[in-house]
Amino acid sequence: MQDKITKTLKAIADPTRREIFHALVLAATALPITQISNQFDISRQGITKHLKTLEDAGLIFMDTKGRERFCYANAKPLIEVNKWLQFYEQFWDDTLGNLGDYLDQV
Repeated sequence: MQDKITKTLKAIADPTRREIFHALVLAATALPITQISNQFDISRQGITKHLKTLEDAGLIFMDTKGRERFCYANAKPLIEVNKWLQFYEQFWDDTLGNLGDYLDQV
């Protein structure tokens, strides 16, 4: 079983999925799959596969109302990715700072 960060990174690795997620975040409301599908030059089936990957990663959730399925963005999984990245940001800041200190002494 994949951990949450791995699922999230795999989900956002694809540019189309990033665009879909971004559109949902910007909409700040649920969007029907048909509306999402109309924004891309991909079949509805292709969009549905992308949505399933985003849903599996917890980045979106879907709700059915009548005959239409609506998608909602959920940015919370990105918090764990951000925490993971912050460690490396601090690592590089420290490393480059140490290099700068060393070069100042030489």
